[in-house]
Amino acid sequence: MPNAFPILRTPRLTLRQVVLADAPALFSIHSDAEWMRWYGVDPVSSMGEAEHLADLFSSWFAAGTGYRWALERREDRQLIGTCGLFRWNKSWRNCVIGYEIGRAQKRQGYMLEAITAILDYGFDVMSLHRVQAETHPDNLASISLASRLGFRFEGVHREQAFWGGRFHDLNCYSLLERDWRRLRQDA
Repeated sequence: MPNAFPILRTPRLTLRQVVLADAPALFSIHSDAEWMRWYGVDPVSSMGEAEHLADLFSSWFAAGTGYRWALERREDRQLIGTCGLFRWNKSWRNCVIGYEIGRAQKRQGYMLEAITAILDYGFDVMSLHRVQAETHPDNLASISLASRLGFRFEGVHREQAFWGGRFHDLNCYSLLERDWRRLRQDA
């Protein structure tokens, strides 16, 4: 694990560590209950909860269990979402991917751009062999994004998650390093 948090750059984004000063932007995204309905936790309801979320995302790097990048738009330095590789099992060379973006930035290709960069980092620098994605079966946008990135459907994790006062099934998808390399070569 590097000593400093890795900063990644794409044509439109700077991917950097989440910091406490990001709490207002995180609050704006994560307090939108309708927009965050598939995120996997209840929406935040206070700035204190958003600050806790920023601390949580930062803690993964310090603990050596993964990365959560802030997606900062290069043109105006606005935080528009986050994405990360976490639950990193170094001996098995795998982890889980997660992401969210603000409602106003949907369908603009930002998340595809960001995830392409973090998957390159995961396979090239973290030496990952497998990345797993879990999505709610009704989250069609996330399922479409995972498919575009080469993730393959593996099955349903029955009642794996709990939010909104009830249990939810999650679809499980995986991406292997060799499939990612093939996809990037064909692009």
